[in-house]
Amino acid sequence: MEVIQYSETYKTVWDDFVKNTKNGTFLFYRDFMEYHSDRFQDFSLMVFQDKKLIALLPANRQGDKVFSHQGLTYGGLVLSKKIKFEVVTAVLKNILVYLCENKINSFILKLIPKIYNLYPSDEIDYLLFILKANLLRRDLSASIKNSEALRIQSNRIEGVKKAEKQNLEIHKVTEFDGFWENILIPNLAETHQAKPVHTAAEIKYLQRNFPENIHQYNVLKEGVIVGGATIFETKTVAHVQYISADKNKQQLGTLDYLFWHLIENEFSHKAYFDFGTSNEQGGKVINKGLLYWKEAFGARGVVHDFYEVNPQHHLLLNTLFI
Repeated sequence: MEVIQYSETYKTVWDDFVKNTKNGTFLFYRDFMEYHSDRFQDFSLMVFQDKKLIALLPANRQGDKVFSHQGLTYGGLVLSKKIKFEVVTAVLKNILVYLCENKINSFILKLIPKIYNLYPSDEIDYLLFILKANLLRRDLSASIKNSEALRIQSNRIEGVKKAEKQNLEIHKVTEFDGFWENILIPNLAETHQAKPVHTAAEIKYLQRNFPENIHQYNVLKEGVIVGGATIFETKTVAHVQYISADKNKQQLGTLDYLFWHLIENEFSHKAYFDFGTSNEQGGKVINKGLLYWKEAFGARGVVHDFYEVNPQHHLLLNTLFI
C-alpha cells in the first residue's frame, strides 16, 4: 500500500475515483476544492494498493496539523464502494504513518454526515474509537427523511397562505448577485457581524462548474427580491447552504413559502432535505428559534462530528484483529 500526496497531475484520476465512491459528493471534486486554494495549503492524500486507487483524503495543512479539509463542510476518508473493513484499517494506518513521517502531530477530521453516504460507510467511526480520538466538536443539523416525512406544522402553512395572498413568486435563477448583495450580505452583517463563506464571484464560479448541484431560488414581491436560498444538491441530499430574507419575512411568509415549495416540489425525490446546522459558539449553543422553525417543517437531528487523532496512535491498530 502506498500513500501519495495529491498533485495536479492526478486531477483526472482523483475526480474519476470520486464519481464511483460510496461516500463521495461533488464537494470533493478538485474544481470545487480549489476555488479557495489561495487560502489553504493543500495536503490531500491518495492511497493506492497494487497501483490501484482505493481511498482519498481531502486535506490541508497548517504547521504540524492536518485537517480534512477546512475549506469543506465535511470530509474524512473517501472510499471505494467495494472496500472492506480490514483494508480501510490498513488505509488509515498507512495515512497516520505518513503523517508521522511528515512531522504532523495532530490530525483533525470533520466526518461526512451519514445522510450523504450511498452505502454504509461507518468504518472510520469505529476506527476513531480504537485510536482513542478526541471528540472536539459536535454540531446539530436538521434534516427531513422524505420517504417518511412528517406533516408540516400548521404555523408554517399559515406562512404559505400569507405569501400566496401577497402574490409572492419563486424563481429558480442562475444569477446570484441580487440575493448576495441585497439580502444575504446585509443580513449576515447585521445579525452575526459575518460574511458569507463564498463571495458572489466564488459561488458563480462554482455554479458554472457544477450546474447540476448548485441552485439558487429567489422570492420576489412585485419584481423585487425579498428572500432566497442556495441549495447544494448531492445524490442523496438537498442541502441548504444559505437562507436569508428581508425584514418583512414574517409579515410576507417569505421563507415559509419558499421552503414549502422546495420540500414539496423541487426536492421531494431526494432521500433527505437538510436545513443545515443551528449552532453558534463552536457548536456549544443552539439558536432555539432557528431550530424550531426547521423542526416545524418535519426536520430532525443529524450530527456533524469533529475529531482529533494523534497520528502516533497508529500503533493501536496493530492489535485490532484476532
